[in-house]
Amino acid sequence: MKRLLFLILIVNVTLFAMSKKADKNAIDDWEYNSTIEQKDSTRTMQTAGYTKGGVVAMSAPTPKAFRSVKKVGLAVGGAKDTNNFKANIDKGYLPKLDSITYEGQFYNHYFDTGLNGDTCKELFCPSYSSAKRLNSFSDEDEFFLSVGLNSGIEEGNFKRKKLNLVVVLDISGSMGSSFDAYHYDNMGNRVNNDKSDKHKKKMQIATESIVAMLSHLKDDDRLGIALFDHGAYRAKPLNLVGNSDKKSIRDHILALTERGGTNWSAGYNEGLKLFEGVNTSDSLYENRIIFLTDAMPNTGELSKNKLFGLAKNASERNIHTTFVGVGVDFNNDLVEYVSKTKGANYFSVHSSKEFAKLLDEEFEYMVTPLVYDLELKLTSSNYSIEGVYGSPDADMATGQIMKVNTLFPSKNDGTATKGGIILLKLKKIGRGKENIKLDVKYKDVNGKSFANTQNVKFKSNGTYYYDNSGIEKAILVSDYVTIMKNWLIDTRAGCNDDVKWMMEPTPAIMKRCTIYPPKHPLYPVVPTWEKKSCKLKVSAGYKKLFQTFRKIYKSEMDKIGDESLNQELNILNILIGQKTSEITPIKKPVDDWQFKN
Repeated sequence: MKRLLFLILIVNVTLFAMSKKADKNAIDDWEYNSTIEQKDSTRTMQTAGYTKGGVVAMSAPTPKAFRSVKKVGLAVGGAKDTNNFKANIDKGYLPKLDSITYEGQFYNHYFDTGLNGDTCKELFCPSYSSAKRLNSFSDEDEFFLSVGLNSGIEEGNFKRKKLNLVVVLDISGSMGSSFDAYHYDNMGNRVNNDKSDKHKKKMQIATESIVAMLSHLKDDDRLGIALFDHGAYRAKPLNLVGNSDKKSIRDHILALTERGGTNWSAGYNEGLKLFEGVNTSDSLYENRIIFLTDAMPNTGELSKNKLFGLAKNASERNIHTTFVGVGVDFNNDLVEYVSKTKGANYFSVHSSKEFAKLLDEEFEYMVTPLVYDLELKLTSSNYSIEGVYGSPDADMATGQIMKVNTLFPSKNDGTATKGGIILLKLKKIGRGKENIKLDVKYKDVNGKSFANTQNVKFKSNGTYYYDNSGIEKAILVSDYVTIMKNWLIDTRAGCNDDVKWMMEPTPAIMKRCTIYPPKHPLYPVVPTWEKKSCKLKVSAGYKKLFQTFRKIYKSEMDKIGDESLNQELNILNILIGQKTSEITPIKKPVDDWQFKN
């Protein structure tokens, strides 16, 4: 016994000595100093862990063998939540159009993908389910196919690549606004949030979220940090996490304060500079920029040399982007554009506590794309693709082809996958009953190509049916998103925008607003990104629509027996409870200046 205690004492003393030595050798490589005027960084990067010829290979520790019968699922890139949509409604604001997306709402749920048995042994195994229903609003027959996103990777064997991770943080003046108010409301009427975050600025939420994220990095990952306001600054070069003084870096991040204007493209470019000298083709590493902002850029940022154009170009160099939006005024409408880029995704943050919880569950997944350039070809003389729900690349469907740029790993609970489905609405163009041929092509992260062919067919007895609860649930959730999108298109027409068309009467709304894609043009938008908030409002016509849909939704929800569907029902209840107001078009301002030079 004494000998055992002695050995334990020796081990503890040795570990303490090693930790003290490690702490002594740790580097505080923070460069940004907010107390002096910063200049845009143009210095050559000196990076620990690199040689003149490129990256020094750092082998990751080999984990202990662990076997699990549970498989990793897959989900599309793009939106990973609809938090911004819900937060705006909770605060009494009218959400932006793309604050709710099909893929984002799907990712709030788990789906039975229709995979029969434990048959998937490949990186990606699509499974297909069919359904035929009568649309309660249009009184028309509708045909659907779901694409189940399955993988043969066992959860216990899943391991992300090592990371070259660059965090780009917006420190502009708007980040000093409350995260539950619109910056261009001049801080307007602030609405209290939950007690834990009720007095916090966007900056505090953002820095706390970064610190939570960094706790998931390993010693053989590399971390760099760039900051931007009206300029851009290198705060921390891209160095090995194991060589960093983690406590000091954490303190530096939490001490950041907001200042100045906003130059998104300068910030992104500064992040890209940190990859200079890095072999971004090294298959051992995932190269990722995590861009945190309250994101209110204008359409000019879509051009080649601006923020979103830069992100698209970076993906061609194997540098992928995750956008993290902070605050209710986060502009999903434009970020949805970049989510179509290879390897890209985005999240919304409204509570540092909730974001930390998300990271605990999903950090490994959010930074690890697995499947690229997925293409599904439908061959049938009887059906064509009319709509795609659950992918940011929905507009890439041509009638016979569906394309998806990226699939990420996703949680699987043993029977269902989080967000693990894409829904196709088919248009019947013939009278035959032959099989539908579905050919899938895709690539892994190393560029290797794969293919898969399967045949499916609809039941021929003329009855309405769902193959399983997964496709039934996907159709119900997509109906909800479609109605919400049409409501936002119409209702935002009376806020911030120049409207030249009138609302249709209630019967027309009832039929049109369950059709996807929407059958009327989008509202014309204000040419500036400096939008103020719009007050939450529901017209009498939409209130009636929501009430009718709620009955249908509740009936289907009870049939499916999934309590997670209550989140959509709760939003419907909030909107139905709003005081009704008619939405009137805004007259175009008149330029009545008469003097001529």
